[in-house]
Amino acid sequence: MELKGKRVAIFIDSLYQEMEVWYPFFRLQEAHVEVSFIAAEPFKAYNGKFGYPAKSSLSYEQAKTRDYDGVVIPGGYAPDHIRRYMKANQFVRDMNAEGKLVAAICHGPWVLCSADILKGRRATSFSAIKDDVVHAGAIYEDAEVVVDWNLVTSRKPEDLPAFCKACVKVLAAGPVVPK
Repeated sequence: MELKGKRVAIFIDSLYQEMEVWYPFFRLQEAHVEVSFIAAEPFKAYNGKFGYPAKSSLSYEQAKTRDYDGVVIPGGYAPDHIRRYMKANQFVRDMNAEGKLVAAICHGPWVLCSADILKGRRATSFSAIKDDVVHAGAIYEDAEVVVDWNLVTSRKPEDLPAFCKACVKVLAAGPVVPK
């Protein structure tokens, strides 16, 4: 499926899970999506859990939702850093309000908890943060991918094929608004 003209932000920070950044990055590029790494600081290299660097192009302060069709939040320990930035949480909240793709995998839903967008929404996550997701108001499902309108969540790296297929499908549909 070709998505030429679409733009997606992938949030990064120290100790991100490499596969959960790079697999979506390349899969989205294959579909002709323009992908940008967004982080606390622009033009900074952030190392993943295994030392592989990703360089941010913009900061949370600089990123504007009007410039993006979706956001992907990978796991690893990065979400615990990302969620500390009010502008990152606001970006996710605004993307959700606009019905644009909001995707999180593994520990990524921690950011969704902090952005306060899970109340009454179906979602999944890595098992270690299930309680956090439930306490944030989500209807938890233990599945490789859960799609609730514009929200796409998955549990772990092994779920990446289903996660990326769902992200592409939501992006292709364009902004969606819940009933």
